[in-house]
Amino acid sequence: MRVAILTVSDSVSQRAREDRSGPALAERCRQLGWQVAFTQVVADVEAAIRTRLSEWADTGAADVILTTGGTGVGPRDVTPEATGAVVSKLIPGLAEEMRRAGLHSTPRAVLSRGIAGVRAKTLIVNLPGSPKGAVESLDTIAKLIPHIADVLHGARHD
Repeated sequence: MRVAILTVSDSVSQRAREDRSGPALAERCRQLGWQVAFTQVVADVEAAIRTRLSEWADTGAADVILTTGGTGVGPRDVTPEATGAVVSKLIPGLAEEMRRAGLHSTPRAVLSRGIAGVRAKTLIVNLPGSPKGAVESLDTIAKLIPHIADVLHGARHD
């Protein structure tokens, strides 16, 4: 399964801060046996996020796109809006489960506005911006992701 990771961060895109979440997710994906096909950093700009998600999904470059960052309540946090604009189907249960499980680590988990959905044959999942939150959220739904990717490519829900 091919995974693309998009880090959404003004400070990382401006090289004012090191990206720790993207590499942490990439390492976890490799541990799960998934191929990391692409990684990229973009600023917290809705149009830039939409463009990258659309390009990766529409070209079939990845079976799954994981975003990290931009899911909070701050004025520049626009990843859910960008994702919502490009997906054709929402999968609300994935985001709900990540928030529910995140409550074991922090009461702030409910503040994450991340969503999950489908564009073409690609699953797109918004994860928190912290390395720990991103990996823990991914781990919460990791067993479901290969099944979703399989179904999007024609497998049955057996």
